[in-house]
Amino acid sequence: MRYYVILLALAVVVTMALAGRRGDVSRKPPLEFFDDMDRQYKLRPQTEGPFTADGRSSRLPVTGTIARGDRFEDTPVNTGRKPGTTNFIDTLPVEITSALLERGRDRYQISCSPCHSAIGDGNGVTKRIGAMAVVGNLHDPRIVQLADGELFNTITYGKNLMGGYGANIGIDDRWAIVAYVRALQLARLGTADEVPAEHKADLNKK
Repeated sequence: MRYYVILLALAVVVTMALAGRRGDVSRKPPLEFFDDMDRQYKLRPQTEGPFTADGRSSRLPVTGTIARGDRFEDTPVNTGRKPGTTNFIDTLPVEITSALLERGRDRYQISCSPCHSAIGDGNGVTKRIGAMAVVGNLHDPRIVQLADGELFNTITYGKNLMGGYGANIGIDDRWAIVAYVRALQLARLGTADEVPAEHKADLNKK
C-alpha cells in the first residue's frame, strides 16, 4: 500500500511538471494528446485551396439547397405571404379537397385540440386543468376575419403564449390545418343561405 501511494504521488508530480496547472502561462507550446480539431485541414472563406478545380473556397449555393440561416424560397405556399411583401395572402394557395380536410382534421386533433378543443372553442384540456388560463377561441370574429396566410404564420411561429409549430408540422400539413379550421368555423358560424342548393334538403335530416 505504501508503494502504491508513493507511485501515485510520483505520477501526480510528473504530470504537474509536464502539463502544468490550468491558467499557467508559458512560452513553450502545450503538449497535445488530443488536438480536439484546433488545427485541421480546412478552407477559410475567400481563400484559395486545392479542393476545387478553380482553387476557390467560396462556392455559390447548389441549386435546390438552403443555406443554414437563409430564408427559403419566398413563395406563398412556404411563407403565407405575398412574394416580396409582408402582406398575408387571403386564401389558401392549395386546392381544398376532401383528402386535405381529412388530413387537416387528423393533424388538428393531434397538435391543436389539446388547447383549442376538438370544436375550436378554446376550452381544451390544457385550459380545463389550469395549465393555460387563456386560449384563443377559433370562432372569435377577430380570428375568423384573419387572412389564411396569417393563420398559417401563427401555426408556424406562434403568437402570444402559443409556441410555434413550424418545426413539428410540415408546410402541407399546416395548410391542411388552416383548411380544417375554416371548416370548423363554417360549421359553427355558417348560415343556411351558404349551404349549396343540392344539400339544403339535408339540413332537416336528423
